[in-house]
Order: sequence, then C-alpha cells, then structure tokens
Amino acid sequence: MSAIDVSVPDVGVEGEVEVIEVLVAKGDQLDAETPIVVLETDKATVEVPCPQAGKVASIEIKVGAKVKEGDLLLRLESASEESDEADSGRSNEDEGDSKQDVEVDEAGAEENEKHVGESSEKEGAKEERDISVPDLGGSEAVEVIEVLVEEGDSIDAEQALLVLESDKATMEIPSPDAGRLVSLQVKVGDKLSEGDVIGKLEVNSDASEASSTDSGASAKNKEAKSSKSEPKSSSQNAANKSDRPSQDVLSEQAVNQTAAKVHAGPAVRKLARELGANLSHVAGSGPKGRILKDDLKKYVKTQVARAQDGGGAGGALPAYKLPDFSQFGDVEFEAMDKIQRITASNMVTSWLNVPHVTQFDEADITELEAFRKAQKAEAEKRDLKLTPMPFLLKACARVLVELPQFNVSLDMEQQRVVKKKYVHIGMAVDTPNGLVVPVIRDVDQKSIWQLAQECMELADRAKNRKLSPAEMQGGCFTISSLGGIGGTAFTPIVNVPEVAILGVSKAEMKPRFNGNDFDARLMLPLSLSYDHRAINGADAARFTGLLGNMLGDIRLLLM
Repeated sequence: MSAIDVSVPDVGVEGEVEVIEVLVAKGDQLDAETPIVVLETDKATVEVPCPQAGKVASIEIKVGAKVKEGDLLLRLESASEESDEADSGRSNEDEGDSKQDVEVDEAGAEENEKHVGESSEKEGAKEERDISVPDLGGSEAVEVIEVLVEEGDSIDAEQALLVLESDKATMEIPSPDAGRLVSLQVKVGDKLSEGDVIGKLEVNSDASEASSTDSGASAKNKEAKSSKSEPKSSSQNAANKSDRPSQDVLSEQAVNQTAAKVHAGPAVRKLARELGANLSHVAGSGPKGRILKDDLKKYVKTQVARAQDGGGAGGALPAYKLPDFSQFGDVEFEAMDKIQRITASNMVTSWLNVPHVTQFDEADITELEAFRKAQKAEAEKRDLKLTPMPFLLKACARVLVELPQFNVSLDMEQQRVVKKKYVHIGMAVDTPNGLVVPVIRDVDQKSIWQLAQECMELADRAKNRKLSPAEMQGGCFTISSLGGIGGTAFTPIVNVPEVAILGVSKAEMKPRFNGNDFDARLMLPLSLSYDHRAINGADAARFTGLLGNMLGDIRLLLM
C-alpha cells in the first residue's frame, strides 16, 4: 500500500511553531485544499491545507507539538491506491527475486520492466506538462540561488525544485505533480517571475500519483537489471566510491563556493542575512555538505570570540554582565516570549543602523474632532467606530504623495534609493501578546469610511492573533498612536526598511492666540522620527507642518 507524506509547508516564519488544532482524524477522506491542522506563530494562526485528495492513513502529530517547515504531519493513501499497491507488489517481488538469485538473467529483468510498462499504459498515457513559477507574493525578477533537481529525476508532488531569493526572503518552488523531470530550463543566477516556465514534467494523464510510482518501480528494475547482468569488480566499486565526495571534502567545497551557491535552506539563509554572515565561509555538517543552523551559529560565535580577543577591533558590541539581583532581595525569572525576543532584536537593529532624529510639532484638531463626533449617528448606521486614526491615515497618505522623499527605502549595499509608487501605511496595535503592525494598503485611494472599516477589522484580527504574515508586510510608513493612553510626546523608533514613523500622543485643550485674545483649542502632539540618511531636518519640518494643516482643515484632503 502506497502512502503520501504531507509535511509542514513554508508559513513565512523562521523556526518552530505550535500545533493548536488537528482538524482531521485517521480514516477521513480528504479533498485537495481541505484544512488539516492549525499552526500558531508568534503573531498569527495559519491553517495548513491538504496538497491533494486522499484518505488519512496516519496522523504523526498532536496538539501542542512543535513543528517546523518539512516536518511530517500525516500520511495519505492516494486515490489510485489499488494500482499503487499492485505496482508495489511487483517491485517487492522483483527485489525478493534479486536477493534469492543474483544470477537471474537479463531477460527476467526485462520482463519485469515490461509488466510495469503495461501497468502504466493501463493507468493512462504519459503527457508532458509545463512547470511554471507560482505566485511570488508580488515579487518580480527573483533570482535562482539553488537548483535542487536534475533532468531525468523522478519527482514527487510538492517536492522542492528550486530555491529563489527575493529582497526579503528565500522561497522553495514545489513541483505541482509527481512524475519525471523531462527538461529543466533554468540555472543558478537566472531571474524568474510569476508564470515563467521552469521545465517540463512527464506525468500520467489519468493519475499523476501513478506516474510517480511507476517511475520508481521502473528505476528499481533497471537497477536490478544492471546489478544482475553486469556484476561490478572491486576496482569498479572503489572507483564509484571515490566519485562520491566525503563529508569533509563537501564541507571544504562549501567554504570555497560563493554565498549564492552554498547548500543551505531558506531559514539558514535568512538567519545569515540577519547576522551579516557570509555563508561561503561556513563549513556545512549536514547531508551533502548542507549548512545547518548549528554550523552558522558556531561560525558566528567563533567570529565574535575572535573580535573580542582582538580588543574589539572587529567592531563587536561590548557585552555587559548582570549582577546577582538575589543579593538585594527576592527575584523571579520569566523567559522572554518569542514576540518579545523578535521585537527586541528588531529595535536594536534599527537603532544601531539608522541615525534617528525626531521632529516635534502640534496639530489643531478642534474642527476635526467636532466633525468626527457629528458623524457618530452615521457611523452607528454603518456599524463602525469612527476614531481619529482614519483621518490620520488619510492625511499622512496625502503628505507622502506631496513629499515622496518620505516614501522610500535605502539600499545601502547597492548604494541606491528605492522609490515606491504606492502608499501602504502600517498601524501599530497594542495587543495582550505584544505590539504588532498590520499594514493598510493603498491608503491614498480609500475613503474615510473604508479606512475606518479596515482599522476595526485589522485591530480585531491583531488582538486575536489572526493576522497572516502578508498582512504585516509591505508598509511604506508607520503610525504609532498613544492618544488613547496618554503622554505629551515620545520618540518612536523607525520601522526599517521604512525611513520615517509618526508618533501621536494624547490631544489636550490649550490656549491659542487668535490676534485679539486667546481661544481654547484641541492640540494633538506629533512626534516624527526619521532616518537622517534619507531625510533632512527641513523636510521633516515641512512634513509635520503640512500634516498639521491637513488635520486642521480636513477640507484640504479634497483638494
């Protein structure tokens, strides 16, 4: 009986995630794309769909288990189970005959191959299908950094074919069906976009699962035929062994390869980029010289030790040692959760790499607040809560269009400025699990009511950890509002790779001179932190000034 392994796909999160719900049971008949388990990351929950139809043969995980990309979730019996079982039986008979009689003649092996061919013809004719690049999340011209297969290989459904690397992540491209790889049309260094043809796959037109099984059986028969009809001498065996590099040789070769050609998975490559480590200098200890996380960590630890031994000449940050706090009184230790660790790491990265400057200003929102409160009845009809945030989003979007130097990112490696033609704004949300920043797309093209609707929905999803990784990516600018909590001003940290962030504190009634006497006006404190490499002080003053005008008279948003 043939079974298909269903593994954890790429969920856009590094490391292990927790299984919080198993949605199927042993014996269930599943359709393709049926959710099978729910995984919980540090910021969101993700449903994992079944890659193809079949019957659940066994479940390999349980609620509470920690899994990562590639870990086995369950096994499926394919729809073509009977034909698979028949082919498997033939293959086992052939192997048994091989063990019992190594002198079997070539005609016998050819007869076995003939049976497999006849079975394949009964199941369906072969056909060639193009393998195309799937949706890359909007990325274009993504570079191929690793080719995992060769022409002639037997491929399983969902088996990784290529590894692509965009500006933010690496991703594996899976095979859509099982079959034999007839041709491969790409190589390392090529640039691919959605829809580009990778190669051609020979599959069974009636059942792609049967094609994969037949290919495997045929390969076994050919191997048996070769070993039976042409026994190898000891010198030939020694030569074949010498053709396979030892683990030490593979590791040495990995060190000499360029970073783009080293044998490492997406998670290791991402960690290497975050740490600034060149993978071509790391020796891999995994299968075929593959670089593991432990190899990378060992390399980084060695480099840090060398820098510290050299008196800090390597530029490593000086470490500080905590005292024993228990000598001063009772203490309690609590491990940092994942979101705390990630936030701490991102904040340090931003603070060390971005020269921060903060521009402070105030906006008169007296008329805006009067208008907002006047819309309370209309908001209730729409089942919405109209807060100041939609107005802030709309005004900031208008300023980003007027001052495009704020809607950029700096590529210091290539010494260039990335100018964005879209306006996506992140909205910092305080949740019980920490701070998350969902991104509202095309803010400049949406109405106040549309923005109010999205603010409510994203805030609710954030607090219930339902945001997907894609909903927290692609921002051009971020707004962090503490108006509902308090405070007069603060210095927000730029959310790299953005170049600016707006902090909003609690509005307060203040006296303002109108030329004759003083009026009580509602003043909103603004704190604009920016990357001084991309933005100068005059630009920042223009930003807060223009934003203040927009918020002071919202009719300007219509101009």
